[in-house]
Order: sequence, then C-alpha cells, then structure tokens
Amino acid sequence: MRFGGYTAFIAASFNDGGWFFQAQFEDAAHFELAQFRDSSFLATRFAEDAGFNGTRFGGDAIFRAVRCGREAQFVGTQFGGEAQFDEVEVVGEAAFVEAKFAGRARSMAARFDGGARFDRTRFAEDALFQGAQFNGRAWFHGAHIGTGVSFANAQFPGIPDLGPLVCGGWVDLSTALFTVPFTLRVVARSLTCARTQWEQTATLRVRYATVDLTSAVLNAPLAVIADPSSVEPDDSPLADLPPTVAVTSVQGLDAAHLVLTDVDLSDCVFSGAFHLDQLRLEGRCTFASTPTGLHRRFLGPHWWTRRRTLAEEHHWRAQSSVQSAPPASPRHWRTSPHHHDPGLTPTPETVAALYRQLRKALEDGKNEPGAADFYYGEMEMRRHHRTYTLHGERGLLWAYWLLSGYGMRASRALGWLALAMMTTIVLMMGFGLPQNSPKQRATGVVPAGGGTVTFAIDKEDPKNPTGDRYTSERFEKALKLTLNSVVFHHGRRLHRDDVPVHRTRPARSRRPRNPRTRQTRQLVCVRRTVQALPSQSQLRSVARSSS
Repeated sequence: MRFGGYTAFIAASFNDGGWFFQAQFEDAAHFELAQFRDSSFLATRFAEDAGFNGTRFGGDAIFRAVRCGREAQFVGTQFGGEAQFDEVEVVGEAAFVEAKFAGRARSMAARFDGGARFDRTRFAEDALFQGAQFNGRAWFHGAHIGTGVSFANAQFPGIPDLGPLVCGGWVDLSTALFTVPFTLRVVARSLTCARTQWEQTATLRVRYATVDLTSAVLNAPLAVIADPSSVEPDDSPLADLPPTVAVTSVQGLDAAHLVLTDVDLSDCVFSGAFHLDQLRLEGRCTFASTPTGLHRRFLGPHWWTRRRTLAEEHHWRAQSSVQSAPPASPRHWRTSPHHHDPGLTPTPETVAALYRQLRKALEDGKNEPGAADFYYGEMEMRRHHRTYTLHGERGLLWAYWLLSGYGMRASRALGWLALAMMTTIVLMMGFGLPQNSPKQRATGVVPAGGGTVTFAIDKEDPKNPTGDRYTSERFEKALKLTLNSVVFHHGRRLHRDDVPVHRTRPARSRRPRNPRTRQTRQLVCVRRTVQALPSQSQLRSVARSSS
C-alpha cells in the first residue's frame, strides 16, 4: 500500500480496524482525532511527519518496525490496549506529551535520534524501553508510571539527565550504558542498576527506592543521594511513604568510585565488592542495629549492646543460632534470602574482612563512633571464627571481650574494677588487716663513762584478728587502703613537681655544670649530720641523771 502525496485521515473512524501493513507514506501523514478499534502499522514507512495527535486507539496499537523520516507526534493520544513500538526508528523528535497508555507500552529496541518527549504522560501499567537507544534528549517531566519502567540494555549516548521519573513500582536500568556525565532523578519503590555501566561521572537522586548496584561498572565517580526534595503528583501511591532510600547490594562493584549520601545500609550486602576501604559515606548513612530487648541465653537473661552492624553479621548469627525466618522484627537478627542454605551464608572470616575495610572507610570520613562499632564487630567475628583463629588467640579474645569489650565498653571495665576492689576489701577485712596496728618501740643503753649511744627500733609482730572481723572500723580501714592503692597511687607522685617534666628538662639543661657541685653537696650533708649528733656535755648530763 503506497500513498504518494499528502495523506490526511483527520477525525476518521476505523470501526473495523485500521490495517496499514507495510504501507509507505511518501509525504506527511496525519491521523489527528481519528478513532481506531484495532490498528496495525507493522513495518510502515513514513517519509515525512506522522501525526496522531488526539487519536484514540480502543484496542491494541501495533507500530512495530515503523520508520519515521521526520517527527512522530502522539500528543494527547489515548491507547486503550497494548501499544507496541518495538524496533521503531524515529529520525526526528518523538512526542508523547500528555499521552495515556491504559495497557502495556512497549518500545523495545527502539531508536530515537531526535529526542523523545514523555512529559506528563500516563502509563497505567509497564513501560518497556529494553534495548532502546536514545541518541537525543529524553524528557519525562511530570510523567507517571503505574507499575514499572525498564531501560534494561538501553543506551544513552547523548543524554545528560533523565527524569524526574515518578513510578509506583520499579525502575530497571540493568545493563544500560551511559557514556556522558549523567544525572537521574527518580521517585519509585525500587531502582535496579545491575551490571549498569557508567563511563563518566553520574549522580542518582533517589526518593523512596531501594537501590541495587550489583556488579555495576563504574569508570568514574557515582553518587547515590537520598533526595527528599523530589516532588511527585498528589495522587502518587508513594506520597504517604517516608522518603528514605536504601541500598541493598554492592556485590561485585568497585567501590573506589562510589559515594553514598544519606542512605540506609541496614540490608546492604557488601560481600564480593572491591576496594571497600575507599568507599565514601557522606551525610547520615545508617546501618542495622543489634536486636533489642532481653533474650534467654544459656542459664540467664542476655541483651545485646547497641552498635552498628552489617547485614552479613545478621545473616551469620541468624544461621548459626538456628533462628527461624520470622517477620522483620527489631528483636531478632535479620535473615538472608538464602537463610536455609548454609553454603551461601558468609563466614566469620569474610565478615571480619568487611568490617576491617569499612572501618578504614569510616575513619577516613572522620566517623570515629561508627569506626569503633566496626572494630567491635571485627573482633567479634575473630572471636567466633574457629578455623583460622588459634585456640590461644581465641582465649585471649574471649578474655578481652569479657573484661572490657575489646576496650570499647568502659562500663564493663569499671564493673570489673569495682568487683576487684570489693573482693580486695573483703579479703583484707578477713585476713589482711591485723588485730591491732603494731607500735614502734626504741630501746638503747647509755654508757656510764659516756660514749656512743645506740638505739634499737623494734616493732611488734602483727597478730591475726580474732573475734568479729567484719566491723565498720575494719571496713573503713580496708576501704581507705584500697582507694589509696587504686585511685591515689599515682596522684602522690605528681605533687613533687608542679612543673611538667618536659618543661623542667630544658631549664636544667641551661644551668652551667660545675664539677665541684657534687662535692659541695656531700660536704653539706656531712656537716648537717655532725651537727645533729649530741655533744659530750649532753652525754655526761644524761649519765648523771640515770645514775
């Protein structure tokens, strides 16, 4: 079927269907305000413009393998059934402004050379652009997609930005290729970027969605930012959800170029990623916490200290404790999708390596509290690892954990110190303090004719206590001794010099050294000793008084 000149079917009605199979329009063709029950433009060729503004398709509309030499206009067009634009090639601009798709919209392997406009377009179901190639710009301002939109294996060689995409379900960018600096703004429940390739810098501004970056290829920095400023229509099914963004996986990704800002990493799987120590975490990135509440463990109650944890530790603890897969609850460890397969659960060695790398990333970002929690998690995994951690080392780790929580739990260390002090007080009251404090006694003999007097200073041997040993007096004495030995042991040394050591040394070094100074000091000491001895007249008077 060939149409040699200008063709117009304006406001035409095709009640029995419009079939233009392999038709050729050598000039412009306009179907504005036309009505089709079922239609097929399979392999049709439009040498000039193709206009379908305001057209209504009651059933399926098939535009497969259509080629349009200039513009394709579908402004305000209504599609009652499925719309197929697979393998379409539009040299000019393809405009679907304010179009409405009641069924699925397919544009797989389509090629848009002059740009594609989907401003304020309504998709009731899926919008599939798998394998499509956008050589020009693509506009989705105010577009609303009901179920999901797929750009899997699509190519964007010349698009600097896309969106904002408002989707009530999922957005799929798997295996898509972006070759220029790119910015994506999306409002959806999920965003999948598995094996997506970015050749230049890219920014993903996301709201509500869970982001999957499994095996993504980053040749330049990629920033994933939670963007609460994105505005969606008032009738959006996502309007009542909290504007949080969660990253669920970075497996197989080189994290050296990845920047995460204000995202939730509670369920993020880090195992299998590369260069996690170079990952940049900006803003308020949250991690999963330990279970809350009291839990019965061994013979008594047990509770977990609040700290930041990785999803891999949750998966391992849920697997090792034979925990069932309950609904998500803060009182339980989070289970993985492969909870019933121990072979797919990460080992403590793997989790310890993840904690070590992410701890360095947090330290580089000046997040010291988060780094401390990851150090604790690393030590926990080393303590529980039975294969590569030696028995002696595991014993030391158990003692280190029990006494001070790997140096991270000051309350535990203070508790052990208080227990040691109380034990010392009890032992001193029972066995350490004598019955009475021994008294010193000096005895000596004065020669009758005078001479040197020698005094002997003796002390009574301490006696074991008898009777009631646990009295308030003995408790007070034991408490003072314990406090002096523990608290004030180092304090008595500090008041000897009011000046710090590093300040006194330079002052002493500037003093001139006199070789006779030491001899002079010795003579002064000898003189003072001689002056302190009693004279001969004093000794005679003492002898007369004694006789």
